[in-house]
Amino acid sequence: MLRSALIAAVLTLVPGLAAAEIVSRSENGFTLRFAVGLEASREDVIDAVRNVPAWWDPAHSYTGDAANLSLAFQPGGCWCERMADGADFRHGSVMSIDPDRVRFDAPLGPLNGRATRADLIFSAGPENRGTLASMDFVVEGPGVGALADAVHGVMQQGWSRYIRFIEYGEP
Repeated sequence: MLRSALIAAVLTLVPGLAAAEIVSRSENGFTLRFAVGLEASREDVIDAVRNVPAWWDPAHSYTGDAANLSLAFQPGGCWCERMADGADFRHGSVMSIDPDRVRFDAPLGPLNGRATRADLIFSAGPENRGTLASMDFVVEGPGVGALADAVHGVMQQGWSRYIRFIEYGEP
């Protein structure tokens, strides 16, 4: 744990490198943290969240097509996916939107129906060379700790695509 915390701290201080770690883990929960300094405004970091179809990995959607994803970017809004039969599948809900933070209740993928808490939080704060973008995922529920590594891998892919979208306009 100390080694991963040290690596994450070093990566956060080196421009262009991202920190990604499992901050904590127990049998019934885990916390993931992703952070990187960007030469982007805080507004750009938060605004990119609203464009989920542009950066979400289609391989991690039920339909295999990120264009079927939508996000109603308002408190209570649905992070949904339009299924082939026309039904909408709710991946999560917007809990709050602040100028520097968006919080979702998002029991994504295998966490759906298992997590009693699935807070996904995107934040933007001041950093030496621009903005510190971060994503935290706090998950609790019976036995979900065993999913930490797998969920971390998927979320890390999503995080990388999100950051590339902010920096280059494409995942």
